[in-house]
Amino acid sequence: MSDKTIIRLENLVFNYDGEPVLDGINLSIHDKEFVTFLGPSGCGKTTTLRIIGGFIFPHSGNVYFEGKQINDLPPHKREVNTVFQRYALFPHLNVFDNIAFGLKIKKVEKEEIKRRVKEMLEIVNLKGFDKRKVNQLSGGQQQRVAIARALVNHPKVLLLDEPLGALDLKLRKEMQLELKAIQQRLGITFIYVTHDQEEALTMSDTVVVMKDGEIQQVGTPQDIYNEPANAFVADFIGDTNIYDGTMVRDRLVRFNGLEFECVDEGFGENQPVDVVLRPEDVELVPEENAKLCGVVESVIFKGVHYEMLVDCDGLKWTVQSTDAAEVGSRVGLRFDPFDIHIMKKMFPYAENHVAGVVTEENIIEFLGIRFERENLGLAVDTKVELVISPKDIEVVSEDHSDMLVFLESMIYKGAYNEFIVYAQGEQLLFHSQNDEQVATDIGISFNFDNFTIIPIEPPLEKEEEKQA
Repeated sequence: MSDKTIIRLENLVFNYDGEPVLDGINLSIHDKEFVTFLGPSGCGKTTTLRIIGGFIFPHSGNVYFEGKQINDLPPHKREVNTVFQRYALFPHLNVFDNIAFGLKIKKVEKEEIKRRVKEMLEIVNLKGFDKRKVNQLSGGQQQRVAIARALVNHPKVLLLDEPLGALDLKLRKEMQLELKAIQQRLGITFIYVTHDQEEALTMSDTVVVMKDGEIQQVGTPQDIYNEPANAFVADFIGDTNIYDGTMVRDRLVRFNGLEFECVDEGFGENQPVDVVLRPEDVELVPEENAKLCGVVESVIFKGVHYEMLVDCDGLKWTVQSTDAAEVGSRVGLRFDPFDIHIMKKMFPYAENHVAGVVTEENIIEFLGIRFERENLGLAVDTKVELVISPKDIEVVSEDHSDMLVFLESMIYKGAYNEFIVYAQGEQLLFHSQNDEQVATDIGISFNFDNFTIIPIEPPLEKEEEKQA
């Protein structure tokens, strides 16, 4: 990888049916770099790749290639080639002719075509397969042909849209290593799209974690894994323990009812934070040697290590170790200060603050919902702030719901799932024991009786009242 920027994305915005798919993407990609766009389905990673390839155009923002704006340039005029999950090989052509197809279209000399195809066959380990029909090849071999066909044109950038998704697990792992070796041998930029965390960590120089059309974190695989920027990244990349905590002061955090020394600072005093500990960083020790203790609930052998679930005063801890404890036994959990990772919360408040208005006597409307509060004592048209505790929102079936909301994020916090949802353009935070599908609509209901109602703006006096 060099320091030279080959592609730069500037404030990219793309909408589909009026809904934002990309919301202000800014990113620089370096020459000879292996970059992976990683995220769940619908996060915008493939859309970003297609904009780079010229298959779709951004609604606003710019794409630069070696410093030149290429927003309106069609795919065939860009120095990039693409390999899709569906390889789109020509079944009536043999391996040689599939790889040579683009060169023939460009009217490259026959001898040059032979030289380049031979070179590509060696690079993708298909030497001697040139006369083989593509339908006689395995899935992995077909994928290699697709890569060779893209690389034979000598692109400066190769785009790969989940190219290993159709392969079985063993072959996928083998191809991960082969792709990285090909990229290093050729010294060109690879931009790879996947939702598979292992693929991203195995192959990449740089990982770009995306969610809801926004970049959450950019860094090396080690940075992304060891220093996640927020709870979403921590939860999405590998196994992890995530808990609600309070930063008491610099280098001291409280969670699971206890205070622990850590190495983080700059969060302020008594501030709510998310606390992350990786399962492999938690050590099982005798109770007397640990501040935090609990009961082993389950032990699962994972081949390389045992994965144990430990209940510590109601919070569940996942621990990975080469030594197994017995189910039902009491153990201590020990970890070092530098194993504790502190992150700002994705949701800015511990409670929900939502705007509402008094529409009738004792009736308040918010987010398109109306509810009654006896003896409200506020005039019609008074604007109010509603303070809603997470515990006063509940997941229910659609036919029993007060409203349908879009589930943006669900993160397990040791005793419950933390939900962040979109409701009428507002974000709401609440907790639930339910497991729901992220990026779908779910039903919720409110405990209106527990809302705190704060008047923030009295209604304007009517003109006739002023004159009187």
